[in-house]
Amino acid sequence: MVGETADAMNRSGSVNSALSSEVLAIFSISSLTSNVASRMIASMAAKKNPNAVALGKLGGTARAASMSAKERSESASKAGKARSKKLSAAERSRIAKLAVHARERKRKRQRKEKSE
Repeated sequence: MVGETADAMNRSGSVNSALSSEVLAIFSISSLTSNVASRMIASMAAKKNPNAVALGKLGGTARAASMSAKERSESASKAGKARSKKLSAAERSRIAKLAVHARERKRKRQRKEKSE
């Protein structure tokens, strides 16, 4: 467990080298201390800086405002493709089937509204 946690910290890059060496020293003391330290590190990594989040939203809004509709569409398409690469084939298929059903429901509703 100690090695896995240290590897995860190094891969994520969220903990600087000085802190990670201190953490590794704590891990070597005892298993109880290492469990407490790993919980502390996990809670530190889970919290986001609200100021950074707000600035990120402003940057995204400003970027979108400076783009044309075509550029926004291309950017959104590229992001969607990147997200779908992370999904398994079965999950992509399930999502596609849900989209087909939603389109069918929409078409039925539109036909019903036209006939009334």
